[in-house]
Order: sequence, then structure tokens, then C-alpha cells
Amino acid sequence: MKIKVLLIALLLTMSCQTEEKDSFGGLALYTVREDMNVDAKETLKAVADAGYLNIEAAGYEDGNFYGMSPTDFKSLLQELGLNPVSTHQGSVTLENAEQMMADVKAAGFEYFVVPVPPMGLFTYDDSTNTLGMTGGAVNLTEIINEMGKKANKAGLKLLYHNHDFEFMEDEDGVVPIDYMLENTDPEYVNFQMDLFWVTKAGADPVAYFEKYPGRFKAWHVKDMDEQGRFAPVGKGSIDFKRILAQKELSGMEYYFVEQDMTFDGLKPLDAIRISYQALKEIGFE
Repeated sequence: MKIKVLLIALLLTMSCQTEEKDSFGGLALYTVREDMNVDAKETLKAVADAGYLNIEAAGYEDGNFYGMSPTDFKSLLQELGLNPVSTHQGSVTLENAEQMMADVKAAGFEYFVVPVPPMGLFTYDDSTNTLGMTGGAVNLTEIINEMGKKANKAGLKLLYHNHDFEFMEDEDGVVPIDYMLENTDPEYVNFQMDLFWVTKAGADPVAYFEKYPGRFKAWHVKDMDEQGRFAPVGKGSIDFKRILAQKELSGMEYYFVEQDMTFDGLKPLDAIRISYQALKEIGFE
């Protein structure tokens, strides 16, 4: 009888441990970019050990992902139990798109993300620490539309990732993100909403879900501290529960924790662990 009781207790313990180890959620590897540059394999192992299941890359150069061929990178992720879902391709142009998309497809990714206005349109003012763009919303939208069709032909889904400036009126009185949403075909172009940057711009994510339902296929989840800086999820002021309640309306299929910078001595790998625990408490799955 005692042996039977002990076996049941052991099985229950093993079951609980298995549940605790269940992976979920995603991580944007831009968060741990410095660690990835030092030792990509060990960093990815740490990401998996932290509990993350899906990854978004941000390290493509000369046809390789973090110094690995697309197929080698895909194999490493499979070895570690990580899923290649999306990748930020900041160096994409209309000229190099086909080859780049072929590499992205070979690495096993589903989403090709344009992280900023491409082809030299993105601007950064070092003196004011502000982001922006040149060329206007019409020009950007035309480029993104063409890239979306190329991605579709390659068997990929294209997303455009926002910062704050796309939610603000430009010199022509146009709100770029609104223009893009209204003048792109969801068959070819959709969006990755960065919840931090939308909040930074003074816009409401839920209002955008209501106005443009189904267009925001992925989210970047990161918090904002009292100084307006990037913070681990749950350590800031963004009401993620309110936003998460509207995930179906938004069209969200994947989300990724991202923290562009860490502060006050906090290391990125520690920040992603803090964020992961908060995801559970908030109700992300």
C-alpha cells in the first residue's frame, strides 16, 4: 500500500513539473542581441530555459542568421525546442527582397517583418532622441504594398512594425499608420503592433483594434516605467489585461516580449525572465 501511495505521489510530482516546464509565448531576440552576438547557441538555450516557445529574429546579415545559414539556424532552433515565427528584416529593399525572403523561408519563418520604414526612409535625431521618417506615408505605403506581394509569392506573410511616429500627424497632416491601414490589402500586408510605442505616441491600442479589426497579427509586449523608459512586462504602467481582452478583435496570432534597452543594472536575460513570469499573471498563453 505504501509503495502504491509513493508511486502516485511521484507521478503527481512529475505531472506538476511537466506543467511547470510547458513553454509558451514569444521573445523578440532584439532584446538579447548583445548576448546573441557573443554566443547565439547558449543565449537561445537560456531563452528556451526561461520558458519561451516562439522566437522573432533580428540578426540577418549576408544571407545568414546570427552567422548561421538559414537551414543551420532552423536546425538549432529545432534542437532547442524553439519555433521560428517571425524575423525583423531592416535591410530589405525592393531589389534584395526576393533573395532575402527566400532565406527567411528556408529558415522556417512564417512572418517577414519590416521593422522601420525601409530603403533609407527611417530617421533618428540623436540630439532629441526621436524617431521619424522621410518620403511621406503614400511613398512608404507603395513600397510596403509591393513588398507584401513579393512576400506572398514567396510563401510568407508580411507585417509592418510601428514605432511612435507613425501614430502622429506628419507635415502633410496625415497619420501614417492610418493611411497604411486604409491603403494596404490584408491579403498582402498586415501589422505588428508594438504596444509600448503606441502608448508612447498617446494612442490607444484597443481603439485601433476596433477601427481596424483583424489587422494586427502580432504584438510586441513591453512595459513603460514612470520615466517613460522600457521596462519588463508587469513593471510599468501599461494595462496589458485590458489590451489582451481584445486579442481576437485585433487578429493577434503571436506576441513577443521585447525590451529595447534595460536600465539600472538589469541584464537583458534577467529582464526576459521577469517578463515571462508576468505573462502568466496577466493571462497570456
